[in-house]
Amino acid sequence: MKPNKLELSSVDGTKLNLEALYQIAPSCFTEVKDEKTGELRHVVNFTTLRQLLGDDAVEDAEEMYQFTWPGKQEARREAARPTTKTLRPVVEDSVDWDHTQNLYIEGDNLEVLKLLQKSYMGKVKMIYIDPPYNTGNDFVYDDDFTASQDDYDLFAGNVDELGNRYRKNTETNGRFHSDWCSMMYSRLMVARSLLTEDGVIFISIDDHEQRNLKNICDEIFGESNFVAQLIWERAFSPKNDAKYVSNSHDYVLMYALDLEKFTIGRLPRTEEANARYSNPDNDPRGVWMSSDISVKTYNAACDYPITTPSGKIVEPPAGRCWSLSAKSFAERLQDNRIWFGPNGDNTPRLKRFLSELKYDGMAPTSLLFYKDVGHSQEGAQEVVSLFGDKGVFDGPKPVRLLERLITLANLKIDSIVLDFFSGSATTAHALMQMNSNKNFQCKFILVQLPEEVNETKKEQEYKNICEIGKERIRRAGKKIKEESPLTTQNLDTGFRVFRLADSNFEEVKKAPVEYDQSQLDLFLDNVKSDRTDLDLLFGAMLSWGVQLSLPMSSEEVDGKMIYTVNDGDLVACFAENITENIVKAMAEKQPLRVLFRDSCFARDDAKINVFETFKQLLDWSEEEAMKNIKVI
Repeated sequence: MKPNKLELSSVDGTKLNLEALYQIAPSCFTEVKDEKTGELRHVVNFTTLRQLLGDDAVEDAEEMYQFTWPGKQEARREAARPTTKTLRPVVEDSVDWDHTQNLYIEGDNLEVLKLLQKSYMGKVKMIYIDPPYNTGNDFVYDDDFTASQDDYDLFAGNVDELGNRYRKNTETNGRFHSDWCSMMYSRLMVARSLLTEDGVIFISIDDHEQRNLKNICDEIFGESNFVAQLIWERAFSPKNDAKYVSNSHDYVLMYALDLEKFTIGRLPRTEEANARYSNPDNDPRGVWMSSDISVKTYNAACDYPITTPSGKIVEPPAGRCWSLSAKSFAERLQDNRIWFGPNGDNTPRLKRFLSELKYDGMAPTSLLFYKDVGHSQEGAQEVVSLFGDKGVFDGPKPVRLLERLITLANLKIDSIVLDFFSGSATTAHALMQMNSNKNFQCKFILVQLPEEVNETKKEQEYKNICEIGKERIRRAGKKIKEESPLTTQNLDTGFRVFRLADSNFEEVKKAPVEYDQSQLDLFLDNVKSDRTDLDLLFGAMLSWGVQLSLPMSSEEVDGKMIYTVNDGDLVACFAENITENIVKAMAEKQPLRVLFRDSCFARDDAKINVFETFKQLLDWSEEEAMKNIKVI
């Protein structure tokens, strides 16, 4: 036996859907022979599936409730379509490369999200995005990745250095709302797969697309997982020149992956809230406040007269009844949990003790007032304070707003936070501040298309938004450490930079007989000439489901470099003429995965020898060796 090649494309979304369906309805699957490979594969028998669904299945109904637009089906297909692109490490732009666990990724976020699926599926606790609001001047992504170069020429000036297409979505576009919906739909479909079981997503939006975004999220995340539509007071003063109404708010839509598994973070109790509690009867259990014990939902068993200590008879208010049965009321009365007022003749109320609150902290409200979470000008001022008197970014969200959302997300000590419309990198700034305040080690993944900035910002030496975002993280991290030097010694303010690129490998479409002798080297080594060992290593990590933030080291054996990720999660060597010493050195690391370059071996028997050596040294079975050893 010899090692198999590593699958280099991203996750196939249709296979994910099939696997999920198989878990709940395996009886609707059958086997057919694949025409391309000749192997058997699982497919869905729709007749059986319809039988399982009974009367709850619908097909081609004349009338049914649905939200659709031109391009929705293609957006769904695009979300499921795998990509062969890769992420190339950019060490020179990174900060603290060897130790940081944060990531900053430049490129089209749909492609990047697909690439992250194998490594980060089910690993992200919180997603926050601030997508284009679609006001008529925002960029939208054109997701036709199969377009020819002639097509690209039609979009002169709207193509970045990677060939990503983006353009302003003006109101004169006949597909104004449709293009925006398609852009968001495919990205949210892929992003959903990255959330943990108790994960949550926040999406900033305004009135232009709020209704459509809510419909999209109801479909992708499920109406039952809607948590709240938060209203952020973004302006602290009205616009007196407004034609109709001065618009002073934006929205933040909040959805859980599974509402039953999500627990919202509580806010710290305020002095004002605590002041509502008192202890007028000197109850030894401490301060309390009272609450009404009548309810609207009528229950005859809870409709009874109550005699107050003063002898007054009290009935439930008209059309209401008590929330307690007569027995439950008597028990609480005996336990001194009923309050009749200082004179003992008021309508009874239930005492609720501060010390017995079910949850720590206060329940958040749907209203986000600027005095609590900041306003839009505060966000701009924060960027100016970092960059000096320079308007390097338009419309950044304030750090306090993101801190509030991070609190609501109820992060664990080492959670991952993802922002794939990262803009000025407020999310990273807020998360580093939170880590500093709580001594957490939460990690961020930011994704941003390298959109060009205007000429004024270019004069400030920032050619695109990514340059601004990276510089903000550098400056914000430095400032946080300077302000709290004793508590931030271990604070991670670094980040590894990656850049979306075409595959590391040459695309070989012709048959071998169609190449001349000088071109046959493609079949011996199809790695592109400008790609480094690190390019190959991180590309393989993405393909094999290894997280990009893991620590790595390298060592030289017999003049060849061996790379180790996270003490053995992956051990790789890409040099030619692999020696026995190299194989033994790699095996000593007790690797979970072993990777070679195909050109490491002059002949197939060399691959077989290495395969057998690892089996012997690591006591792997044939099946384990086939699973754990790959070549690219």
